[in-house]
Amino acid sequence: DRPGEAAGGHRAGRKAGALVVLVDGDLVLYGERGGRSLLTWTEDPVRLQPTVDALALAVREGALGKLTVERADGEGILTSSLGRALEAAGFHATPRGLRLRN
Repeated sequence: DRPGEAAGGHRAGRKAGALVVLVDGDLVLYGERGGRSLLTWTEDPVRLQPTVDALALAVREGALGKLTVERADGEGILTSSLGRALEAAGFHATPRGLRLRN
């Protein structure tokens, strides 16, 4: 099962503007265009934190512009394990979710 499917959430797909982060050739993170919703393929912090750090680096270097994440795996980002990883990577809480600017 893919994340979010059981709860009727977003599904990963080959869509223009989507982003993916691979670790050792495995899909770990998928983001819909605009990055508001992310799907993860692991809860292992050893794999997840470097993935989120790479996402934050892409924002800081201007490859993605600002990024505001509102949902992760069909849940609100502020209460998710991915949210904690994003905060550790430098994302800041806003009324809409977690944001990082370049």
